[in-house]
Formats: sequence, C-alpha cells, structure tokens
Amino acid sequence: MKKLLAFVMAAAMTLSLAACGGGSSSSAGTSTPAGTSSAPAASSTPADTADFKVGAIYINGQNDTAGYTFQHHSGITKAMENLGLDPASQLLIVDNVAEDYTAVSNAIDTLAGQGANIIFGISFGYIDAMNDKAEEYPEIIFSHATGYMGNDTNFNNYFGRIYQARYLTGVAAGLKSLEMGNNSIGYVAAYNREYAETCSGINAFALGVQAVNPDAVVHVNKISTWGDENLERQAAQALIDTYDCCVIGQHCDSAQPQLVAAENNVFGCGYNSDMTEQAPNAHLTAAIWHWDVYYQAAIETAMTCGGAENFVTEMGGNAYYAGLSEGFVDASTLNELVAAPGTAAAMEAVRELIDSGEWDVFSGVKLNITVDAEAGTAAVEQVDAPLMSDGYELKDGEVVEMANPEIVPAGGASVTDDVIKSGMNYNVAGVMEG
Repeated sequence: MKKLLAFVMAAAMTLSLAACGGGSSSSAGTSTPAGTSSAPAASSTPADTADFKVGAIYINGQNDTAGYTFQHHSGITKAMENLGLDPASQLLIVDNVAEDYTAVSNAIDTLAGQGANIIFGISFGYIDAMNDKAEEYPEIIFSHATGYMGNDTNFNNYFGRIYQARYLTGVAAGLKSLEMGNNSIGYVAAYNREYAETCSGINAFALGVQAVNPDAVVHVNKISTWGDENLERQAAQALIDTYDCCVIGQHCDSAQPQLVAAENNVFGCGYNSDMTEQAPNAHLTAAIWHWDVYYQAAIETAMTCGGAENFVTEMGGNAYYAGLSEGFVDASTLNELVAAPGTAAAMEAVRELIDSGEWDVFSGVKLNITVDAEAGTAAVEQVDAPLMSDGYELKDGEVVEMANPEIVPAGGASVTDDVIKSGMNYNVAGVMEG
C-alpha cells in the first residue's frame, strides 16, 4: 500500500472529554476509542460541593515548575476549578513521597484522616499500597496513574497513548538532525525494556525520527530511576560527550536534559510539560499530558456516582486509556525559534493521520515524510514495511536474542494496546542503549 498525502499546516484541534456519572451531560464531551475504558456522559455536579475533598500523592514537590509532578498538579487543579471546587481548601496533598510501600501507605492514611473522598497516586511504584488500601478504605475512591491494578468498585488505573505524542516529537528531532547534518540523537530514559511504558516511548520517538531521517540513530542512556535531577543531567551530558548527540529526548521527570542541551548549544525534546520556558534556545517541543481531561472525569464521577462502590462501574471499567484523538496527549506548541523549517507542517500531517484513525505508530506501515519549508507543506508517504526490532528482548531480567526480530509484518495491523501498555520489551531497529 502506498499513499501520498499532502498537508498544509492547520490550526490545532480543540479537544475535550466529558466526565461520567449518569444523567444530563456536562459541558464538554468526547468519544472513547474502541477497546478502551472511559466514562459515559456525566450528570451535573451537585450544587453543594464544599465538603468534597480530593487527595493527591506526588513523587516530587507540588511547587515544581516543570515536569511530571508539575503537570499532574496542574491537571488536578484545573479540573477542580472547572468543577467549581477550590484547590486551596479542597485539595489535600502529600508530596515528595518515594516509591516505598510504607511511605505510600502512610501518605494514604494521612489523606484518609483528613477526609479525602478520592485519592490519586501519580507514580508507578505506589500501586501495591494503593491496591491494599482500597480494600482497607472501601468508602474512599483510589485512582492510580501508569499502573495496571484495579478492582470492581473503588480502585482504577489511568494512562494513555503518550507514544503517539512521542512520535510527533521524534519528527521534530529528526528534522532538526537533518538540518544540522548530524545523525546522532540522544534519549535520557528512566528505564528501557524493563517497562513497556518507557520502552514504547523510546520506540515511538525513534520511529518518528526515522520517518524524516532514516539514517539517524537514537542512543539511549538509562538512569534506572524515574526522577533524579543529578542523574538526568549527567546522562544528557554523557550522550553529548560520547555520541555527539545534536538533539536530546527524554523520559524522565525534570527539565534537566533540556537545560544541558541548552548549555551545550544543542537541542531537545522534553516530556510531561512544555519545557520551552526552561530552555528557550534549545527546546523544540515536548510530549505532554493533558491530565485535566482524566481528572475532571474522575472527580466529577466521584461526586455524582452515589458512593465509592459505584465508581469503577460509572467510569466504564477499571482501566482508563485514551490518546491524541481524545485530547489526553499531544506535542506541546512547537518552538519556531529553533525548530527546523517545515517541522510544524510535518507534525500536523502526522497528527491528522493518527487523529483520524487511519494510521498508528506500531503498525506494519511506516511513514516517509518530506517537507517543503518554503511552501509550508509536508508530504507523507505510507509504505508497507515490517516493524523490526533490534533483535533483542528482555526475558527474566536478561536481554536475550529474539527468535524473530520482525514484530509486525509489512502491511500488518498495529501492535495491540495490551502489548503497548504492558508487554513491549524490545527496542525497534535504530535504537542503541548504552
């Protein structure tokens, strides 16, 4: 199959999501993708919401100005304000909580004692404590980001197709590498094959890079922790010093890789929040979350579902999973000051394909993207081609050679959601770790 599609730049789409409850619909709405669990239409929130309390457990500080915790905190406060709640008096926070069972359990006990009606835990390592505490406190709703556990009543998990946004940022990185005449791109990763969340992000970023610069190599420096600013900084510097990387991508919590890129007169693609403010002369774009989309749905449901035991049913299941077309993930506004000419058109062309459902990242159809910077257009050629791994996978904690490095045959359907969410343990061709 070959298709040639020409796209001119278009205005960014306006997306929103309805919360769930049951009754008349709220002011915002969107559809749920096939095979995912999201919320049905919601009733109006109760007139008296003064006693409702939202609890949140953060891995970093609530006053962070960029990155992972910052984006979650911004999403929660925005959602609360949209629902007529006052974050200053109705948001209870325990922050800087390590991924330690006892620490998380103590944080939950604190929030429960303060009267939290719903508790959000934003880091993967909180999952076991939240699972146990959901049973201990059946009258409280528990909602866990990036996890996989849940029950049938008061405990769910939420995540999304952030790999779609990472592909878009990979396009920006690849075009910048072409402009600079440098095929070496770096990526600071919390983990790699150990978690499908990190592995799929690396792979999507690399495939986006390759769509515009097939000769590029993505060098991954793994720091084996979600958030350590010193290690993030050191890893980014090592990628520049060792491989002469001209663009630094990241899957870690802070803006340190972008600051290092700026200090070395190279460029970068951030994560979680728009990091242009932190590195205005280096940051191209970031894969970002609009967490308020989920938080508004979850909080409104918690207020209208008639009790914690009804929460999971009213949310349509215990696993929320949405993507670009629902407005849950995206690439941040392109920094035209430093982006290569034609980048915006190329990113918009890919966004249109993903949003329409015509194409997705991990299929047996690759994109070949060329830009006409002067005309402001991008040509996207869809070509049947197998999705190939680098030939290795993680098994029982060891990286071993794969029996078959072909992941998807030419023209084949995309890798399924369950693999992307929890089963991707290989890197695609063109990724090098270490």
